[in-house]
Amino acid sequence: MDEVWHGAPYTLPFLYIGAWRRIMFPERGQHVPFTIQNYAFVDPLGRETVTWIRTFEMSKTRRFDAYMIYSERRACVVDYMGSHEHLAVDLEMSVDDKGGLRLRSGAQRFYEGIIGFRFPLFFSGIADVCEWYDDTMGKFRIEVNVHNRTWGKLFGYHGTFDVEWRETTQTPADILPIRYEQRE
Repeated sequence: MDEVWHGAPYTLPFLYIGAWRRIMFPERGQHVPFTIQNYAFVDPLGRETVTWIRTFEMSKTRRFDAYMIYSERRACVVDYMGSHEHLAVDLEMSVDDKGGLRLRSGAQRFYEGIIGFRFPLFFSGIADVCEWYDDTMGKFRIEVNVHNRTWGKLFGYHGTFDVEWRETTQTPADILPIRYEQRE
C-alpha cells in the first residue's frame, strides 16, 4: 500500500481493540507490503462465501478479515468482519466513476454468543471502498476510507496490487474464520 493511515489519537483505543479480532489495527506507514486473498467456498451453514483477507506487513503483521455472503432476507451482501465474524455489516455495491467496484457500509450488528444488537454508528465507522483496474498502470488500485460522522477519519489505506491466479481445490485453513455467525 502506498499509505496506511489512522485518525486522531483518540481513535487508537478502538483500533487496538479491533486488532484483537482482525477487524482493524492502529499502525500506519508508507509503502507497506500488502496481500489480499480471495477464496470462494460454501461455509458450514450452507452459504456461498467469498473471503477478502488482507495482510499488511508492517512492524507487526496485521490482518483484516472479511467474509461476504448474499442475504436474501436483507436483500444485500452481508460482510462478516473479523476472525470471529463478530461484526455483520450490510454492504451497498455499485460501480464508481472509474468503472470499478464501490462498496459502502450500511447497518452494522454485533454478535457474540447469545448477545446480538445493532451496533450504533456513533461508535462505528462507515467504510467507503473502491477497487478498479488502472489501464495506464497495468495494476489494480484500491482506496479504503473509514470515517465516523462525529469522530471524523478513523483509518484507511490506498495503493496498488497485482493478481496471481492459483488453482485450488480447498480454502486454506488459516483463511477460514475461527467461528461462523449464522445471524444476519
